[in-house]
Amino acid sequence: MNFLQRRQGAAGAMGAAVAWGIAAVVAAVAMDAREVARVPDKVVVLTFDDSSASHHTVARPLLKSYGFGATFFITEGFTFPTNKRDYLTWGQIAELHRDGFEIGNHTRDHLGITEKTLPRLAEQLALITERCIENGIPAPVSFAWPGNKFHVTALPALQRAGIRFARRGGEPEVPYAQGGGFAYEPADDHPLLIPTTGDARPDWTLADFKRAVAKGGPGRMVVLQFHGVPDGEHPWVNTPRERFEEYMAWLYREGYQVIALRDVARYVDEEKLPGDPLAVMARRTGARAPAKP
Repeated sequence: MNFLQRRQGAAGAMGAAVAWGIAAVVAAVAMDAREVARVPDKVVVLTFDDSSASHHTVARPLLKSYGFGATFFITEGFTFPTNKRDYLTWGQIAELHRDGFEIGNHTRDHLGITEKTLPRLAEQLALITERCIENGIPAPVSFAWPGNKFHVTALPALQRAGIRFARRGGEPEVPYAQGGGFAYEPADDHPLLIPTTGDARPDWTLADFKRAVAKGGPGRMVVLQFHGVPDGEHPWVNTPRERFEEYMAWLYREGYQVIALRDVARYVDEEKLPGDPLAVMARRTGARAPAKP
């Protein structure tokens, strides 16, 4: 069954007058409050997955020096409980929060979301939220789909958990092996299915990074996905420290605004969600997919 086929399967009079007038004013104010900003020409959403120790030791000081924002998606999966050479401690995660970075939810066990695992999602989200609160971190409002795989039937569970924004991978528009996808279009993409524009890989060069960032433009935002910088336990998504430093220095020199996923709120009208969250993906699959990244 192809993607489009799956998509088709997926679906007193004075007092009253015064009260009405007040309600109209309130509604007008609310409409004004929901007005969204224009997407800047040079904006990048920076995200990190899987609780890598290098998020604190390498990414944190570098991002602070440039004044960049970022979202760190936390999971206690893999060997997180025992391997503190490769994974963050909760003390370090709390420090990232105190530094102003966003702490996002990546499920406790890095749970791949499928129809079979969907009944476990609420608990998996709640367990990370509880750990955040225990460590003085607000309940996460951003989520990254583990393994970059999404399932549309999970959207209500995310909403019930207080998740406002969720980043997926580049599929189905672009194969995972290519390490990239399309830029995020707030007017068309569902906020719980925000695509990854560039998914950094070990063999990337600055030229690959620039190609990913170049996909931004009017009405579009680049969403970058990193794992460890470096990543000791997952070499297939490792980014060498020197490469990461090169990428961030280039963004700074070029004058990019680098933000966390939660910050896309200023560009999104959450009252106007796509009727069909898969429609934009269907449109893109009909277009010529980028070769790399």
